[in-house]
Amino acid sequence: MNSKGNSQASPRGRGTGARPASRYASTTVERDPAPPVDSVATELRIERARSIISRNNSPDVPFEQSINMYRGCEHGCIYCYARPAHAYVDLSPGLDFETILFQKPDSVRLLREELARPGYRCRIINLGANTDPYQPVEKTCRLTRGILEVFVETRHPVTIITKGSLIRRDIDLLADLAAHDLASVAISLTTLDNEVKRRLEPRASSGTTRLALMEELSAAGIPVTALLAPVIPAITDHELESLLEAAAAHGATRAAYIFLRLPGEVAGLFKDWLEAHYPDRAEHVMSLVRQSRHGADSSSEFGERMRGSGVIADLLAQRFRLACRRLGLAQGEVRDLATDKFRPPSRGGQQDLF
Repeated sequence: MNSKGNSQASPRGRGTGARPASRYASTTVERDPAPPVDSVATELRIERARSIISRNNSPDVPFEQSINMYRGCEHGCIYCYARPAHAYVDLSPGLDFETILFQKPDSVRLLREELARPGYRCRIINLGANTDPYQPVEKTCRLTRGILEVFVETRHPVTIITKGSLIRRDIDLLADLAAHDLASVAISLTTLDNEVKRRLEPRASSGTTRLALMEELSAAGIPVTALLAPVIPAITDHELESLLEAAAAHGATRAAYIFLRLPGEVAGLFKDWLEAHYPDRAEHVMSLVRQSRHGADSSSEFGERMRGSGVIADLLAQRFRLACRRLGLAQGEVRDLATDKFRPPSRGGQQDLF
C-alpha cells in the first residue's frame, strides 16, 4: 500500500484512513490521495443471506461451526484478519471495512430453519469468528440477542469471542446457557495501555472495561477465557504476563493467545499504521514478524499461522505456558460444552423453557 500512495491519516475514531482497492476489482484506478477528513459516519447496509451457519475443518480453529451476523466491524482494529473479506463485496479492506457495515436481518429465521432440519448434528457454534457480535450496531440491530434466544430455546452450545461491553446486556441469557454447560465467553485482551488501545483499536472498549466484563461474567457463572489477541512483537508482547495476571484476578479460568497475523491487505494497512504511530520501531516490529513467518509478512500454514514459528515464537509460547501454569489458568480458547441437550426449535415458535 505504501508503494501506491494509499496511506492516509485516520479520521477521528477510525483505525485507518486508507482505502486500498479490492483485489477482485476488474479495473483499478490510481488517484491522488484525497484530502484528509476529520470524521466518517458509519453506513449500515442489508445483506440477504441464504444460510447463516458457516462450517470449517481447520485444525487451528477450536470450533467447526460459526455465525457472523455482521460483515465489517466498527471497532476499527487495524490488525483485524477479517478485513480482506470486504474485498469479496468489492469494498476496501481499509476504511470501508470499519465504516460500511452489513447486517443480516434474517439471521434468526435462518438459524431456526437450519437447526430444525432433520439431519442437523449439534456441535458448538461460535459467535465472533470474523467480526465482533457486540460491536456498536448490535445495540439497535439486536441480532446477537436474537441468536442467543434461539440457543436458550434449543439448548444449543455456544462460544463467544468479543471485546464489546454490550455483552453485559445478554448476561441473563448466557447465564441460563452456562447453567446447563452450554456457553463460554472469550474476552479479547490486547493491552492495558490506554494510549496503545486508542491507536490500535479506536472504537473498542478499554482494557479496564474488558477486565470488568470478565469479572461480571464469571460472577454470573459464565466460564471466561482471556484471549490475548493479537500479541504484537515490540508493541504489546511485553504485557503478556501482566495481562494474564489481571485476567486471572478478574475471573478468567482459561487463556489463549494469537501471534499477530497479517493476511492479504492487512499487511499494508498495518505497516502504514506502524509508520504513523511508531516510526522509531516500525522496521524492527516487521523484522520480528518476518523472523516468525519464514521471512514473510504472513503465513497461512496450519499449525503456524496462529502461533508463528522460530525462536521468537517459541519464547513467546514458553512465556505463555509458564505464566498460565503459575496462575492456574487452563490453556486453550474453548473447553468442551454439552451437545446432548439439544432440542430442535418448534415450528410454531418458542418452546416452553420450563
